[in-house]
Amino acid sequence: MTSPPSRIPRALDRFHTARPWDHNAHFHPWILRQFPARLGSALDVGCGSGDLARLPAGRAGRVHGIDADPAITARARELTPASAPVTYTVAEAPDGLPDAAYDALTCVAVIHHLPFTEALTAFRDRLAPGGTLVVVGVHRAEDPVDHLLSFVSVPLNIVMALLKNRGRRVARPVAMTARTRAADMTFSEIAREARTVLPGARLRRRLFWRYTLVWHRR
Repeated sequence: MTSPPSRIPRALDRFHTARPWDHNAHFHPWILRQFPARLGSALDVGCGSGDLARLPAGRAGRVHGIDADPAITARARELTPASAPVTYTVAEAPDGLPDAAYDALTCVAVIHHLPFTEALTAFRDRLAPGGTLVVVGVHRAEDPVDHLLSFVSVPLNIVMALLKNRGRRVARPVAMTARTRAADMTFSEIAREARTVLPGARLRRRLFWRYTLVWHRR
């Protein structure tokens, strides 16, 4: 007989499979608040289906998204209106980043797929003076703070799934079909490396198994 503790994770997995919601998209409104009302240019690294890249299009002169997955990049193009100032390129970061300067650069749940220090260095070098970098990432749990945030996130995750899906079963969003992998760096390691490459960077652990990083280039 399956014990109650082992049944709980399976029940939660079935629940979230039937009622998925995009944890990364949850941070999109917060991300946009980190930028001024008008932007000349923006770059989204690991753009996936383009959900975030399309959001600043109304206030940016041009937005570019890059992703290493040709299939999901093609889907991003399909979902983006032809009139929107948004373009996409299939490329591997950090080596494949465009050789240009941007007023805003975002990277959501992707940097743990990349060589961390090299990626942050490339992001820094692509920011125009006065530009802002925003990273939403995942990290490996290491201490009681991480475990407490994870514990609190579990019931909140259920509530959010019910609210966002109005209690109904729904199909998995396109953005959630991108490949995933577990994080191998702890928050302490991330913060230490980030502040070496980006002096003055603001990092914060968040609910829903995420952390955020904000850095302004002077």
